[in-house]
Formats: sequence, C-alpha cells, structure tokens
Amino acid sequence: MRGQTGVLRDVRGIFAVPEGVTEANVERLMSLRIAVALAATIGAGMLITTQAEARPDMVGFRGDYSPGTIVVKTNERRLYLVVDPGHAMRYPVGVGKAGKQWAGTTQIDGKYRNPAWSPPAEVKRDKPSIPDVIPGGSPQNPMGVAAMTLAGGEYAIHGTNVPGSIGGFVSYGCIRMLNADISDLYERVSVGATVVVSH
Repeated sequence: MRGQTGVLRDVRGIFAVPEGVTEANVERLMSLRIAVALAATIGAGMLITTQAEARPDMVGFRGDYSPGTIVVKTNERRLYLVVDPGHAMRYPVGVGKAGKQWAGTTQIDGKYRNPAWSPPAEVKRDKPSIPDVIPGGSPQNPMGVAAMTLAGGEYAIHGTNVPGSIGGFVSYGCIRMLNADISDLYERVSVGATVVVSH
C-alpha cells in the first residue's frame, strides 16, 4: 500500500485502511464492530419488548381495602388493583414530580377512550406554547389510549405517549400508565371505583 491510506476491496465493499494495517486486523475490527452493533440491537429490542408487553403482576397485598379498590403507592411508583383480601394486580406507574404529589381518597368519575386533552391552568402557566386542546390519538397527547378521571380535581389515571416515563416522578399529579396497562385496568374497573393515593 502506498501513501497514507490503502484500499481493501472484498465482498464487504470498499474500506479505507491506514498504511501498515493488515487484512486480518481489518477483519477483527469489523467483527468487533458487528458484535457491538448486534449486542446493542438485541439490548434495545429487549427494552422495547419489555415495555410493549407490559402486563400486571398478581401479587400478595395487605391492607383493609375492598376488592375493586385502586391503591397508588407514590414512593413505590406502583398502582395496585385489589382483587380479593390478600391479592392485587400490580402495575408500574409514573407519578407526580416533587411538589406535585398528593395523597387522599377519591373515586373514578369518568372513563374515556382516546381522550382529547386540555392542559390544566398550572401546565399552561409552565408551558404557555401548549395548545388549548390536543385531540385524542395525537402523538402529542399525553393521555395515551385511555383515561379515567378522578373526582374532585384535575387528575386522572391515564396512558402515555412517553412510555419511558413510567416508573418515574414525572407528572403534575396524574397517575401515568403504559398504554397496554391502562387498557387492561380500564376493562377491570367501573366509574365509582375507590382510588386511594398514598405516599
């Protein structure tokens, strides 16, 4: 090879090879790059699969709650649907950011599929460029595929357009779920179900 760079031609195409680098070294380097790319692709696929296949877990659960009660444990970032004394369906959730968390007992007062979203005054104050209404089904709509509104406030248990936010302290007080999980919960509970939110 002459000059600063030689050219290796084979079935892989044309590659610039620095002077003094052997074909064996190029093949080892390419094998390493392929292995790293393959590992990254498989790892990303596993992360996406975990989120896409989210489903609730049946777990042991203690507390004096009637079947059908939804219990949100903010510090755990988990929502529990009590199914019988001693058992609940557990879902991962996103909860209120610092200063936006709340605790109390309320009820589901509405259920909506692909809801439009009107940002509450506090959100509009912090993000004035947000439209007054974001249509249901829009990729910018933070409510996801379903929402269940909570009595007595501007909060809801809803899906999300940002699945990576689940498990974090991320909202203005709403309880955020993966779309597959809100769809599952939506079918299991009725308007009037009790919701208990604790720290």
